Amino acid sequence: MAGVRQLAAAEHERADVLYDTLVGDDRFGFWLTTASPIGRVSLLGIGSPDGDMGEPWPGRSSLCDDAEHRFSGGWIGWYGYEREASAWLRVSRYVSVDHATGAVWAHAPEDEIAAWVLEVQRALHTPSPAAHWPTATVRREARARHTPDEYATMIASALESIRSGDAYQLCLTTRFTVDGPVDPRAVHAEMREADAPYTALIRVGERALVASSPEQFLQLTASGALSTSPIKGTRPRGRDAKTDAELATELEHDAKERAENLMIVDLMRNDLSRVCERGSVEVARLFDVESHAHVHQLVSQVTGRLASGRTAEDVVASAFPAGSMTGAPKERAMQLLSALEGSPRGAYSGCFGWIGDDGAMELAMTIRGVVIDADEAYVGAGGGLTIDSRADFEISEVAVKARAPLAALGAEVPAAWNRETSR
Repeated sequence: MAGVRQLAAAEHERADVLYDTLVGDDRFGFWLTTASPIGRVSLLGIGSPDGDMGEPWPGRSSLCDDAEHRFSGGWIGWYGYEREASAWLRVSRYVSVDHATGAVWAHAPEDEIAAWVLEVQRALHTPSPAAHWPTATVRREARARHTPDEYATMIASALESIRSGDAYQLCLTTRFTVDGPVDPRAVHAEMREADAPYTALIRVGERALVASSPEQFLQLTASGALSTSPIKGTRPRGRDAKTDAELATELEHDAKERAENLMIVDLMRNDLSRVCERGSVEVARLFDVESHAHVHQLVSQVTGRLASGRTAEDVVASAFPAGSMTGAPKERAMQLLSALEGSPRGAYSGCFGWIGDDGAMELAMTIRGVVIDADEAYVGAGGGLTIDSRADFEISEVAVKARAPLAALGAEVPAAWNRETSR
């Protein structure tokens, strides 16, 4: 049985101190932050790489929706687009921090909770360190997997597949790599400034995922309320308030972006209908514009009620990988994209988050993220294509999406990718 103790009301910045003191540079540390209607909550701790994600997943619990979807122990990690790129930590001892109230809770198995409370209390009384993450003064240029001309050729091939009826939407992607060692904590300190709905620093051995994602993939409460919020459609933020508002309005009314978004909504409705109660799947939001630090996004939401006998595992099996990162129809789109891209995506365009022992889960799309290895880091970026897509606009959109995570690495989009385009 798990134990939970509320310890204190601390200032927002104490999450940094708790992480530095309790986790530091541990190779299996995590800092996962999720925004929801009830506020922004961070989970901090050290997990165990031992365990088998293939073991039977938990079924639905008898908890009511008042419990919302807060993590109560289980797994934290990510699914790669290719499953072999996945990594998960078993988590039973951790801290949660409510950023609105400053409340701090210690979570641990009942026989460990007393000792864990003492350790967390000591961390809460640790003096706040001065800011210690250096800012790069000279930015490096990232190395691109494809040149813009190569990407344009890939776009042309994808559009030919759409015209021939093999698919009606394809999400084409590429990768930018930065050579040399990178400190995951420094990258996370930079990326969490964007205040995205989902931010993460998850370390599993020599690999780390740092993400600042605007997109919910799957949310499942312990009692079976299920939702997904696909994003299709992007514009950069404007240089001033007038330009910014014009870009948001342009995105909201763009026929190509709306058609692309609707295709993915239909795909996700189909994915959820396979695991939900008959008649419970519905579109709760359609074509909403959400504005984030660097981009405007066109967002919709599909909801449903998990059918009796179904679990989080069934939901992931039905919906993964997300249609917003493949296209439609999904299976054929994935085959076409594999041939076009020619290399694995890795963790990019998979999902990250938590899966709880009570049957709940919260998973975000691995976009606007950085995957860090011992001697290099990479950023994936891409965009959805429909029959009326323009290569110059799509190339520009890739650069817009890659720019912020590359900046967190002290790097820039290759000069050839920086193209100014307009509709």
